[in-house]
This record gives sequence, C-alpha cells and structure tokens, in this order.
Amino acid sequence: MVEHRSSVDIAAAPERVFEYLVTAEGITAWMGDWARVVPTPGGEFSVNIAGYGARGTFLEVDPPRRVTVTWGFEGSAALPPGSSTVSFELSAIEAGTRLVVVHTDLPDGEVAGHIDGWKHFLSRFALAATGATLPPDTWSPSP
Repeated sequence: MVEHRSSVDIAAAPERVFEYLVTAEGITAWMGDWARVVPTPGGEFSVNIAGYGARGTFLEVDPPRRVTVTWGFEGSAALPPGSSTVSFELSAIEAGTRLVVVHTDLPDGEVAGHIDGWKHFLSRFALAATGATLPPDTWSPSP
C-alpha cells in the first residue's frame, strides 16, 4: 500500500476553502457531477466522478483545519468503497490557504491514476474556491 501527497495554494481563507470539502455544492464545483455528504464522523461521503462512484465515510471534520474520509469506488475489487483514506489538511498562509491532500492505503495499481486525478482536481479546486465558475469537467481516468 502506498501513500500519496499533493498540495495546492489557494487564494482564499481556510474557512472558505473548508466549505468546498464538506458541502455537495462545494465538492461538485471542483470534482464530480453529483455528491451527497453528511460531514460528521461516520457520515456519508459519496461523489460521482467521471462515471465512477467514489464512496466512503467521514472520519474527521475539524473546521477549518482538516477533513478525513475513507475512499474507494463502487464495483472496484482493487479499491472498494472505504478501503483507502484521504485527508485534506488546510493551513493559513500569507496568500490564503495551503491545502495538502494525503491519500493513504492506495494499492500499487491505483497510484498512477490517483496521482493524475489529484493533480487535475486540485488545480480545479484552487480556482473554484476563489469563486471562479469552471466549465464542465471532461477529465477521465487514464486507461
């Protein structure tokens, strides 16, 4: 199992950035086309991304510093729902917020696709959290 870290600086305060992690409207502004979230420990975390159902539960919700969810995909034998963990760590910086994503327990065969996905979606996140309206997302996983 592998851990992947990625980060992005966002020109918005941590309190604003945090909302893009715990609301369906916030999440779908940068990732996926549908979400249902119950942002309390044990609550549902569901996002449809490029035709794939990412499913898990919230483990930690610490406004505006940290959100941790379990992560996996419906119908996946390699990465079933809840089999990995994603932590979103927010810290205030002079320019706004540094968001660090730590994805743990990724099977070796899932690492490259998740690196590509996080790179794509974090660049969208940085724009959405500043209030930009983004075009519909056309990303799909690499074959």
